[in-house]
Amino acid sequence: MNSFIEELKWRGLFADMMPGTDEQLNKEMTTAYIGFDPTADSLHIGSLIQIKILAHFQQHGHKPIALVGGATGMIGDPSGKSSERNLLDEETLLHYVDCLKNQLSRFLHFDSNETNKAELVNNYDWMKNISFLDFAKNVGKNITVNYMMAKDSVKKRLSGEAGVDGMSFTEFTYQLIQGYDFLHLYQNNNVKLQMGGSDQWGNITTGTELIRRKAKGEAFALTVPLITKADGSKFGKSESGENYWLDKKKTSPYKFYQFWLNATDADAERFIKFYTFLSREEIETLIEEHKTAEHEKKLQKKLAEEITVWVHGREEYEKALRASEILFSKGMEDMNEQIFTEIFDGVPNNEMSKSNIIGLNIIDLLSESNFLKSKSEAQREIKGNSISVNKQKVNATFTINETDLIDGKFLLLQKGKRNQFIVKVI
Repeated sequence: MNSFIEELKWRGLFADMMPGTDEQLNKEMTTAYIGFDPTADSLHIGSLIQIKILAHFQQHGHKPIALVGGATGMIGDPSGKSSERNLLDEETLLHYVDCLKNQLSRFLHFDSNETNKAELVNNYDWMKNISFLDFAKNVGKNITVNYMMAKDSVKKRLSGEAGVDGMSFTEFTYQLIQGYDFLHLYQNNNVKLQMGGSDQWGNITTGTELIRRKAKGEAFALTVPLITKADGSKFGKSESGENYWLDKKKTSPYKFYQFWLNATDADAERFIKFYTFLSREEIETLIEEHKTAEHEKKLQKKLAEEITVWVHGREEYEKALRASEILFSKGMEDMNEQIFTEIFDGVPNNEMSKSNIIGLNIIDLLSESNFLKSKSEAQREIKGNSISVNKQKVNATFTINETDLIDGKFLLLQKGKRNQFIVKVI
């Protein structure tokens, strides 16, 4: 079996492939692509598997192409969707394309002198000048409506299984456009393989069929599983539904690091195979070490380190690690504004003037800051010993002094361990 496919299988990242794919990869250096739709100005962790598949592909001596879908992004892929995506205006879409191109260039080797150096392409470049009539004549006539209707992504939408009745003609044409991408790359970039998530099987095989009928050629498909948590729940978002982005301006490296650090034991054992480049032997050793002292979270710590370094670099990882150590230490003495804002990015907050805060009793602070609804609620929580200021438990006699302000600008209020609130001092 080809070493690349073996790699995917032991890592749990193999779903399916067309017959002959193994033989093609053993025969010669093969060029393959994966598409990324520009739905935002950053990719999120849901795209990490696809990026990693391309990286593994390159490490095994093959040539990866990352396609940013400037054209397909205008339509939206119906695969796995229960409703039609909101269409973007051209200016916004092209901005997103540029952002994704810059982001993807961090993960693959584009500048080497090797024959398998990575490439970035944008399908808008070859789709923008094709008229509807030309596309219908030269592409549409090669694929029957019956063939397109048989795809799961279409059947589920038309039957209402996906939670909505019907599908627009715009989305119905998506698989043809993606299939044409494969044909174009086959004819112009020698691409013989398309890879993607298991929900992409129908779109990918439309491309292989188009290549067979239009170019009289042979191309292949390989898919990887869609990632869920060990308990079957959705992966990649916070409890509030927030995405974890690869752009540190949208998700701080600290929050990114904490996401992986907080993985359950069952998830960490799977994720360290999925998302790191550690060898099989290293991972098996880590898993065994973790089982002997689960409270030390060795597996989660290594997982969080490897992925944070890969996405954000060693320096940002060191900052996130330092911030984590400070946060979970007893005091907040070493906290400065940069570390504080990174750690507590997204935590509910309110502004209060310094003159109103200094000398203010804790009961009044809790209510006037809008952390708690009323003074009576504040009194109850204080009596229950559940209120902390800067991680230190306080009682009803506590008043705010200037020395309590973190870096002269912040107060951290907590009710129990999970409810946090920031007072920004102005």
